Amino acid sequence: MKAKDRLLARGRSSIVVGTMALALVGSLDETRADSCRVETVQGGISFPVQHIPEDWACRLKLVIDHYTTANTLGPLKTAMDASMYFHLLDHPPLTAALINRLDLADYKADMRGPGRWWGNDGEGTEGMVQLVYQDRAIRVYYLEGTHRSRLLNVSGKAVVFLRMGTVKEPSGLEAMENTLVAYTMLDNRVLSGLASLLRPLVGATVIRKLRKGVDVVNRLGLEIRQRPERVLFEATDPPPLPDEDVAFLKHALGGKGLPSVGGHSGRSTP
Repeated sequence: MKAKDRLLARGRSSIVVGTMALALVGSLDETRADSCRVETVQGGISFPVQHIPEDWACRLKLVIDHYTTANTLGPLKTAMDASMYFHLLDHPPLTAALINRLDLADYKADMRGPGRWWGNDGEGTEGMVQLVYQDRAIRVYYLEGTHRSRLLNVSGKAVVFLRMGTVKEPSGLEAMENTLVAYTMLDNRVLSGLASLLRPLVGATVIRKLRKGVDVVNRLGLEIRQRPERVLFEATDPPPLPDEDVAFLKHALGGKGLPSVGGHSGRSTP
């Protein structure tokens, strides 16, 4: 074979090998994408999961496919208009601080990065929460945390889908209607193996936590509606909340003034 013919043969072989390699890579990419594909319908509700980044979709799918418990809660109503609701939803430290100062629950939250925060409900449950996807009607969260109580001592992961919408109350006031779909997966293999025994206990705990969270936010909404002056007082009671949070509350609550210095803060004194 002449040198020119050998070069042409090598060129054709390289093209064939390159084409096969590209096809193989494409096939692997498609296989990986399929393995991380999250179903659109969760708990009977459609979510735009196609917009979730692939790396997060893989984490979500692991929990969803190997869940210990799966729960749907709602639709439940929250006595709060959309602008206030979305602001508090997107500012967990402010929400937790108001809930705490108004003696509604012992919640704590601290931002740890964009869309990421640490939370503690004051009743043995704490962990990291990551916002994975959001739009005007949807939030998708990925959580890693622990729960410590007399009956249950576990760590695990969770995925929460939240669908929101506005409704009108009989009074004409705007409120939010929310439905949550939550999956939890225990970390411990031994505990996961006992899922059939633990599922009722874990499921009851998850439902109780979700219901309490919704109830507490609803009670916060009622305080904001009925006693905005108390909310402002608590926000500025030393040590005051950050300036931007106080400014938002004053604007959102119609610029109502604070109570007089002798006003009652609503908090019990030791």
